[in-house]
Parts: sequence; C-alpha cells; structure tokens
Amino acid sequence: MVEREKVCVTGAGGYLGSWVVKFLLSKGYIVHGTVRDPEDDKNTHLKKLEHAEENLKLFKADLLDYDGLCIAIAGCSGVFHIACPINLIEPSVKGTLNVLDASVKAKVNKVVYASSIGAVVVNPNLSKGQVMDENCWSDIEFCKSIEQWYCVAKTLAEQEAWEYAKRSELKILTVCPSIIIGPRLQPTMNSSSLYLLRILKDGSESAENRHRALVDVRDTAESLLMLYEKPEAEGRYICSSHEIREQDLVEKLKNMYPYYNYPKSFSEGEGVSLNSEKLQNLGWKYRPLEDTLVDAVKDYEESGALAKVELAQTS
Repeated sequence: MVEREKVCVTGAGGYLGSWVVKFLLSKGYIVHGTVRDPEDDKNTHLKKLEHAEENLKLFKADLLDYDGLCIAIAGCSGVFHIACPINLIEPSVKGTLNVLDASVKAKVNKVVYASSIGAVVVNPNLSKGQVMDENCWSDIEFCKSIEQWYCVAKTLAEQEAWEYAKRSELKILTVCPSIIIGPRLQPTMNSSSLYLLRILKDGSESAENRHRALVDVRDTAESLLMLYEKPEAEGRYICSSHEIREQDLVEKLKNMYPYYNYPKSFSEGEGVSLNSEKLQNLGWKYRPLEDTLVDAVKDYEESGALAKVELAQTS
C-alpha cells in the first residue's frame, strides 16, 4: 500500500460503510467519507474510531449531489461506493453514475462497488437448486412484476456500472454480498440487522423455512478492502459465507439464547445457494457463524434493541 493513500467511502455512516471506514483507518489510509450531514449525531460513532481524528474527514453529500461527490472524491486514488438508497431506483442508478463520473474527474485508479445478491438471484429462468455464481443476474422485468424494487435498483445500478466500465478506463470491481449480519458500529438499525432481530423477538406464529445465505458485516468489509488492494482482482464477486435453513438458524439461536421469542412453526420455503469460490481463491476468509451470532446479539442487548429477558419469568 502506498503510504498515506487517500480513499473515499460513500455511505460512510451506514452499517457496512462504517466497518469499511474502521478497517481503512486501521490500515493507515486517509479516508474521505460521504454522509448526509456530518454533524448529525448518528455519525458520531465515526469520529470516535481509532485514528479518525487525524485521518478521517466527513463530507456532506448524497448520491444525487454530483458537485458534493466531486469535492469528497477529489485527491483520492480509490473509491468504495457503498451508499445505497433503499428501494429507490433512480437515485440508486443515477447516484452510481454520479460516483463514477466524479471518480473519473478525480482520476481515481479503482472503484469497488458494493452491490447485492439482489442483483444475482431473482430470476425465474435459473434452475431450481442451481448454485449461483458471478454469471447469474436477476431478471429486472420479473423483479418489477413481483415488486422487488430493491432488486430492480441494485441490478440496474450494477449493470450501469459495468456498461460504464466498458466505455471508460476506470477500473471497477463489484461485490455482491448475501444477507449481511453481525454487530453494528452505527446507532441505527438497518434492514439486514432487522432480519436477525425479528427472528429473536417477533415470536411469529409461522415463518417460511427458507434456505438463507448469510455473511458477517466485518467479513464483507474485509472483502472490499482485499479486492481494492489486490491488483489481480477483476470483475464481479459473490460474497457469502454460510447457508442455513431458517428453522435450523432458529434452533441454533435457541440453544445459545433459549429465552427469546422465536417463530413458533415453519412452512416450507425455497432459497438460494451461492458460490463464493472466486472470492475465496483470492484469499478471502470468513469467521464461524456462531461468532457472528454472539457478537450480533451482544450488540442488540447492549444497545437496548433487544431487551434481556429474565429467566425467572419462565419458571
């Protein structure tokens, strides 16, 4: 790594973005982070990170603010594009193009873009039980027909990124994580954190026993840094570490935390199977699922998102 290399992280205050910022700072990078409001209390956690005082600068910019993005990216040699407007198609697509245009203007060497398996797996033409790899794409029209707008947005944005790469000299890499779980650095909840939290506390009468693909937020962040630093990295990468039926996940959690309010029964459901071999061949490693669950539950309990239950109540 070039000493004191400067990089920009869009969506720096979010779930994945915060961990990327933390790991970049720990490796000696100078980090420009884009957030909606640098003075907002929900971004205070970034300023408390080790080395943040001297090596982190927050910029006010959203994805539709091209001029703000240009200011944030100026002087950077790399960009981690992580910001993601949930279920908003135009901001997702236009925002990605704005980031890429600003990167070209700043003469950035490489952009690592966090896409999603939402851009990979929603396709009725894929064979049932097929193990999906980087060649698989979600079907945009089908996603629209079932109102999976997040998948529409992520698929369109990633496809636009690859079209952009064809007509420019900018090196672009994309990472498609599965359901991201694990501890938060930021004070707010996000959709993938809520997935695990709902299993622990909602107590629904019935849940679909789908085959879930999961990955730790820290392992995902580390994959982004690894791809940025490895010159041989090329193209698209699926990032997923564990696959488990939801009923088996609940049983695992019950054994660890028997006092929470889990789904009471399960109906049969389908799911996805993903191949992260391309990423692993570059050297990516991931932690055990149990470690992720322990750290996530500890985070929920300490933040008050998950109230600790008195065991005496059940006696």
